[in-house]
Amino acid sequence: MVISKSFEGLGLSAALVRAVAEQGYTEPTPIQSQAIPVVLAGRDLLAAAQTGTGKTAGFTLPMLQRLGATQPGHRAVRALILVPTRELAAQVRESVRTYGRHQPLRTAVIFGGVGINPQIDELRRGVDIVVATPGRLLDHLQQKTVSLDRVEILVLDEADRMLDMGFIPDVRRILAQLPKERQNLLFSATFPEEIRKLAASFMRDPATVEVARRNTPAELVAQVAHPVDAGRKRALLAHLVKSNDWRQVLVFTRTKHGANRLAEQLSRDGIEADAIHGNKSQNARTRTLKRFKDNELRVLVATDIAARGLDIESLPHVVNFDLPHVPEDYVHRIGRTGRAGSSGEAVSLVSQEERPLLAAIEKLMNRSVESRTIPGFEPGRAQAKPEPRHEPQMQRRPEKPRHQQPRRSRPRRHGELRIDRGAEFEAQIREARMRAREEARTEPYEEPPPPPAAKEPRQPVVTKKKQRAVLLGTPRDES
Repeated sequence: MVISKSFEGLGLSAALVRAVAEQGYTEPTPIQSQAIPVVLAGRDLLAAAQTGTGKTAGFTLPMLQRLGATQPGHRAVRALILVPTRELAAQVRESVRTYGRHQPLRTAVIFGGVGINPQIDELRRGVDIVVATPGRLLDHLQQKTVSLDRVEILVLDEADRMLDMGFIPDVRRILAQLPKERQNLLFSATFPEEIRKLAASFMRDPATVEVARRNTPAELVAQVAHPVDAGRKRALLAHLVKSNDWRQVLVFTRTKHGANRLAEQLSRDGIEADAIHGNKSQNARTRTLKRFKDNELRVLVATDIAARGLDIESLPHVVNFDLPHVPEDYVHRIGRTGRAGSSGEAVSLVSQEERPLLAAIEKLMNRSVESRTIPGFEPGRAQAKPEPRHEPQMQRRPEKPRHQQPRRSRPRRHGELRIDRGAEFEAQIREARMRAREEARTEPYEEPPPPPAAKEPRQPVVTKKKQRAVLLGTPRDES
């Protein structure tokens, strides 16, 4: 294959060459030089290249040219680009709009974490290209707000990451909604054998483009490992940022909780830091990423979910605070620096427990990573702790026997007034109580008085009227 040294020689249209030139690019990268002619020819493609070498433009430019060659009367989704993360979806959508600014093609981006109604409205207005994550695209398919029966080109970007994240069932369900006759493109930074087996299930005689040896980082990235105890990683990171005056650092941790905790600790150390991971809303992630790109944040702490899709121009430093369990993720992490021909530095903080992980990474890359110990942070050297202060203790007097201890007063109840009566008054009270008890003992016993006699019943009163009635014999009322 003859590799062209210019975009015009690849067969791109004048509108696309003009858009590329407006971005300052004059020569295609190796992956672009080999992939673009294959895609323009209409063949299926398996492409592997180092991260940051222009894979996105490798499928965006020929896809735009093929879609622009025909303009159907009714606007429908003719190209589908599946990506694993929201950040990567936003990045690919921006690339499509940038390179296709001189073409009448509409692009929509679909991902979770944001409202679905604005996406539905955009789809109803009609789009030609959809950039989506698998989960949210399935939501639209279930609600029948998008139709994929006219898709001509399917692109799986960062396919290995989609497989690692468990998107295989979702991808297969989406593939079942696509027409049989279509062009399939699979782009990825790493290219394990499992990807080839999956691609064989739905691709037809694909061409293979592998610019560099698989699973290798960019040559412009300087790699170094600093041995350090696990408990002192945060202190070493703060030391490196401050002593070297790093102004823009991307730090990777293994967990979301660890990312939040590290960002808070660095902020307390006087270093502007924030975290980005899957638990944060899309709006919060977008705001944080924008602050980092605008140099308002000195340190951005991220998890592996953000390793794919963070496109930061001329990022100088990437730090592996925790080494990844999957060696391929190391390649993707450090691929955030050393992009587009610029140099970068990848620093790994390696504890004793992570030595096997570093060995697996070196075996995957077939090269060793330079180990450099920072003075004052040597492994096994515990941080000097201040000596405890020995203050003189006061000698306690020996306690008296219980019968010689003063009598404790009854605890005061809630709301009870505390009245200081004085010792003399207390003595008078005790004397009065004793005198009352003595008088009670000496008083003679008196018989209780007898109960009062019962009164005779009251005789009825006979009036003169009653006497006269008895004498005269007043008859009874028989009525």
